[in-house]
Amino acid sequence: MNRHITINQPARLEIGAGSVATVGAWAGDAQRVLVLTVDILRDKVASLGLRGAVTVYDDIPPEPDDRALERALDVAGELKPDLIIGLGGGSVMDIAKLVAVLWDRGQSLTDVIGPNKVAKRLSRLALIPTTAGTGSEAGIRALVTNSETQAKMAVESPFMGADLAVLDPELTFSVPAAVTAATGIDAMAHCVEAFTNIRAHDMIDSYARMGIGLVGKYLRRAVENGSDTEAREGMMLASYYGGICLGPVNTAAGHALAYPLGTRLHLPHGLANALIFPHVLAFNQPDRPEKTAEVLSFLGLKAGAGTEHVSAEAHAFCASLGVDMKLGNHGATEGDLRSWAEEAHAIRRLMDNNPRDMSIDQVEAIYKAAL
Repeated sequence: MNRHITINQPARLEIGAGSVATVGAWAGDAQRVLVLTVDILRDKVASLGLRGAVTVYDDIPPEPDDRALERALDVAGELKPDLIIGLGGGSVMDIAKLVAVLWDRGQSLTDVIGPNKVAKRLSRLALIPTTAGTGSEAGIRALVTNSETQAKMAVESPFMGADLAVLDPELTFSVPAAVTAATGIDAMAHCVEAFTNIRAHDMIDSYARMGIGLVGKYLRRAVENGSDTEAREGMMLASYYGGICLGPVNTAAGHALAYPLGTRLHLPHGLANALIFPHVLAFNQPDRPEKTAEVLSFLGLKAGAGTEHVSAEAHAFCASLGVDMKLGNHGATEGDLRSWAEEAHAIRRLMDNNPRDMSIDQVEAIYKAAL
């Protein structure tokens, strides 16, 4: 508690089944609205109840790079929107945040990489998640991939906080079971990595505990019955809590190891985190035995000490949700692992948060264990 932290959250938060219908009234008389989304969600735009001229741009890829951002900026620059809405998963919401502060080209992406380099907000911003995983709607950070190096570039600014965030579980009913499982594990990983972080804080620990507990209670139900409103809402709240954890604490080695799987294998972010989660949780157990025991308890897993027990329990949890936990089945080969280990090890903004120091050899060993 002796470390100063700042928590940024949306100015307004709407939660509950049908809450997406509040967007139109909130938007009011916005004249030029840009909705950023993906093709399969185009039919959801009508449910927002927007008035005025609405432009829908749906070419946001799952792991957006700087070129994808440039295409979205071109659309926004021509439109000059007074309201931007990100309707989709974390990739869509991250692009929406960046477009909302960059579309006038007063600053470039390279100008704002890092914390607190954004000069101003250009448009009102609403973020509406349609998956329960990234928690991007809760915070002020956005990630985009460098198309040349394949490295993740992070931008963080209070100017990228949402004016409105909407957590409507009905928007997630159509998410397939496999995606529900992977994104849910991502939400859990945000909470767990913040909880066991060297920068952990008592207040953020409270959000993390609530998030992990909600995953333990509701993720399996959401996977087994996509129309379970209570479970879907519980997972959206877990994801939101994970997003709060990302701000003042952030993730650690788990996400650092997951990033090369996204950029090199083009795996969805949630799946990449699921593949890594059991191994990093177990690796960190010797330095965070009490908190690791709490994580197992929240997830309804068997108590026990030692890295092998933790790894086996966490692996079984993920696999029981239908996640194929073999990295080799997703396109990885042993020859890839050393270069990926070097790449992950170099992501110091996350690796330096890990409670236990991890060498390149140890990163490679985790990849091999996951293979």
